[in-house]
Amino acid sequence: MKYLSILGSTGSIGTQTIDVVNQHPDRFIIVALVAHHNIDLLEQQILAHEPIMAGVVDESAYKALKSRYHGPTKLYCGEEALIAAATLQEATMVITAIVGAAGISSTVEAIKAGKTIGLANKETLVAGGFLITSLAKEHNVKILPIDSEHSAIFQCLEGQVKENVDKLIITASGGPLRTWTREQIQTATAADCLRHPTWSMGNKITIDSASLFNKGLEVIEAHWLFDFDFEHIDVVVHPQSIVHSMIMMKDGAILAQLGNPDMREPIQYAMTYPDRIPLVYKTLEFKELLELQFMPPRYDDFPALKLAFEVGRQGGFKPAVFNAANETAVYAFLEDKISFPQIYQTVTSVLDAMESEDDFTLDNLLAIDQWARCKASELIK
Repeated sequence: MKYLSILGSTGSIGTQTIDVVNQHPDRFIIVALVAHHNIDLLEQQILAHEPIMAGVVDESAYKALKSRYHGPTKLYCGEEALIAAATLQEATMVITAIVGAAGISSTVEAIKAGKTIGLANKETLVAGGFLITSLAKEHNVKILPIDSEHSAIFQCLEGQVKENVDKLIITASGGPLRTWTREQIQTATAADCLRHPTWSMGNKITIDSASLFNKGLEVIEAHWLFDFDFEHIDVVVHPQSIVHSMIMMKDGAILAQLGNPDMREPIQYAMTYPDRIPLVYKTLEFKELLELQFMPPRYDDFPALKLAFEVGRQGGFKPAVFNAANETAVYAFLEDKISFPQIYQTVTSVLDAMESEDDFTLDNLLAIDQWARCKASELIK
């Protein structure tokens, strides 16, 4: 039996994690749930699973839930909620499914508490890769990837000797703007970018998919998860999102993991690793017509991907600034404060404004993350 804390329980990954739990009540018990502000859904989850604790990050939403919920589950608010859920004594695994750098501190505390990490918050490794991976080794904690691409690579690497692997190949759908011309891309609206052709995801990650910032974040995350340098990580556009990622062996063989675009499979594999158990969802049917396309990314039209490789190689705090500035710019774009091209322009401007870097500690990481957000907001205004 595994006892789960789910950080981000009302989001896309969180709700699908709960769906997996519901399919296997004999294997999983939810002991903690944390949401940002969706208290209606959170309350339904609390009533269904009766966790030991639940949290709401947004203070006003917390007060609203506190005023109407009087059951046995203990309620927490703000950052305290994330830390409490991440370190809850009864929890054996923490699913980090919150969006953005908010997941860094809670992941650090979960690792220190010896919890297995089901990682769906890619920003944690992008911003603090060296810190997080070093801490995990120190505390002998497993970090199991939940992102479909990283789960695919993880599955393909199982049983392989790393020295025999030539490169990791991360697939990208190309997003909703894949077939647009450069001129059309300049005029893309938030509504355009939110029409993802294959995946159903939250707004922030869907915008990142349109700009390929998301794929850039995944490249940096893969570097830290699997300890491959950036010269041995490639990206290929695959519009059907059937091949979730691949590895190329040194003898030229390519191993791939395939499946319909459904996050429940990688979520469950992280939750049951190293075991595999049944899962009810729509699987691939080779009796049906199946066409797979692969093509190189358009680096000039989607420059965020090239920039991600550059900041990943440079290291230090640059990936954290890359991530924080992008996150701030994406939310500004969603609020119609900036245009689509200005997301990339904001990020490069914030990177250019960086000064000399301090020692790579958690406090300094959080400080420069906050600086990057303030700088991005200043530029946007």
